Amino acid sequence: MKALIISADNFEDSELLYPYYRLLEENMEVDIASITKDKIRGKKGYEVEVDKSVGDIDPEEYDLLILPGGKAPARLREEKKVLEIAAHFVKNNKPVAAICHGPQILISAGLLKGKNATCYTSVAAEIKEGGANYDDRDVVVDGNIVTSRKPGDLPAFMREIFKLLKKKQ
Repeated sequence: MKALIISADNFEDSELLYPYYRLLEENMEVDIASITKDKIRGKKGYEVEVDKSVGDIDPEEYDLLILPGGKAPARLREEKKVLEIAAHFVKNNKPVAAICHGPQILISAGLLKGKNATCYTSVAAEIKEGGANYDDRDVVVDGNIVTSRKPGDLPAFMREIFKLLKKKQ
């Protein structure tokens, strides 16, 4: 199985690094993509190597999409290709996992209408405006979409991601 993490500068460090290393522990291949192939820097200063630019991504090659939070999603949601990638995953019933501000990308792609979702509290109004049913819990799963609120929710977030992946095998 192969996972794709899409992020950009000012990502929430733990929300990218925790899933990345947990997936590697499970022997998954993981690519990190961003707007360009330059390194990206988290809010707390961690630098991460980017494997591919989003323009070079073929979503058919991946089984899982992860959208970390922080300030990166506000920038990424402006990129048409990022929205197209997210839409591909949802339409093809592949797991999509977004945490913190990550659901902003799903909102911009119109993918949360009628869905149950959670997010960081400051994004809750936007989730509702996007047509989703906001639920303030550590993790919410609706079909193939997993959402969580904050770094403290990462264990529950990863637990539900792995449950979805097991169903796909």
